[in-house]
Amino acid sequence: MPRDVASRAAKERCDAGYGVGSTGLAVFLDFNDAIKRLGKEVVEQKYGNLFQMYQKITDENPYETPMMIYPAVHYTMGGLWVDYELQTTIPGLFAAGEANFSDHGANRLGASALMQGLADGYFVLPYTLQNYLSDQITVGHIPTDTPEFDEAEQAVRQREQRLMDIHGTKTVDHFHKALGHIMWEYVGMSRNEESLTKAQALIDELENEFWKDVKVPGDIETFNPEMEKALRLADYFELAHLIAADALHRKESCGGHFRTESQTDDGETKRDDEHFMYVAAWQYQGHNQPETLHKEELNYEHIKIATRNYKN
Repeated sequence: MPRDVASRAAKERCDAGYGVGSTGLAVFLDFNDAIKRLGKEVVEQKYGNLFQMYQKITDENPYETPMMIYPAVHYTMGGLWVDYELQTTIPGLFAAGEANFSDHGANRLGASALMQGLADGYFVLPYTLQNYLSDQITVGHIPTDTPEFDEAEQAVRQREQRLMDIHGTKTVDHFHKALGHIMWEYVGMSRNEESLTKAQALIDELENEFWKDVKVPGDIETFNPEMEKALRLADYFELAHLIAADALHRKESCGGHFRTESQTDDGETKRDDEHFMYVAAWQYQGHNQPETLHKEELNYEHIKIATRNYKN
């Protein structure tokens, strides 16, 4: 079966209290029947490296003992538009690896993510960045005393000072973990209108607590990793709001987006091409303001739209 169907089934069993291991956050993956049917050599040829890594980590032989597995968090899929030189629509701003859209699919495998980073870093950017830089050799010193620079610097300093002045009791990591738990449980691999609505309320509640009770040690005049994490987490709250709102808006299942209200009898995704054959591009309108939806219609000229089917 498709791995997303299997992953949802694994999480459902664990959520229902049937998980194995000390944490209960695992299910058994038993290769016994496959070994009997195909032979150990065939299984080893397909999964030998994976089995070796598992045995090194757990000290258990998966040829003899079922493996314990649990689905991992999937990536935020998408990325910036880039041209063939990996340059964005902003001259001089390049997006490499998973930051660009070029090799993203509806689902994202860890191996393909790694390979895109390697390919962009080793084989593309060394031959494309120089094309941009060759035109910049005569560009003089860029001034930092412009009104735009002053405005941007002042905004960052005010944001940093606001965080330093909270003097709360909980670490940035505490809030980061709590936000991740909300997204995993209510906006994760399976979601529905009820869970997404609950997620929006929980995100609001956690964000309000963050701005009242986060503790950022150190100061803003020296290198401060905790401040860096706090600023990034503040952005994560904005992103979490958008992901939940977009998922609630799209009343269908498609690719990595699975709504439990929209599935086949076999647990497969059920699309609604009549109403959602578009990319939803959301325009930021400011904190706590609803984003503006821009629809980019999907027009297929050379391929036939089909439903995924692993049974044929």
